[in-house]
Amino acid sequence: MVQTVKYNYLVKMYKHRIYGYAYYMMHNRMDADDITQEVFIRIWKNMGIFKMSSAKSWIMKTTHNLCIDFLRNRQISVSRHQFVDDESEETIAAEYIPGPDISTELNLAGEAIEEAISRLPETLRSIFIMYEIQGFKYEDISKNLDIPLNSVKVYLMRARKKLQNELRSYRPLEVKENG
Repeated sequence: MVQTVKYNYLVKMYKHRIYGYAYYMMHNRMDADDITQEVFIRIWKNMGIFKMSSAKSWIMKTTHNLCIDFLRNRQISVSRHQFVDDESEETIAAEYIPGPDISTELNLAGEAIEEAISRLPETLRSIFIMYEIQGFKYEDISKNLDIPLNSVKVYLMRARKKLQNELRSYRPLEVKENG
């Protein structure tokens, strides 16, 4: 009974982080669902092994490792990614409906950014996603991925530089047409 309560608590607390991280790494909902489900199974199987105080670190490290294993084993293409899902799109549209030119530009910019992130090497991409998108702190990333704190900072800097260089040539539609 106690194990079930702890398990339910962990799933409730971390299901969005697990899925969010898996989705950004895999760029595919079905793969993210599979990884999330596998993490839940591993949480259940290992409930007595890890301490509740270190559960977050264990869960995110497990999620990361499953993503890397999945990418290596399946050698999937990471170019299949939808930047905003349908449900989010409807919510955004209800609050603000941009003109077609702005909407097109936002979609193109989002796609360019997502494609650039997907082309980052696995290590740089995972650290970038954990820090910039999921809001993890340097120390948490260091613990979750079992790498030195300074390496996290260096990898994050390298990821940002690669993205800056890759996106430097990106120009909004107006600049391309007029320039």
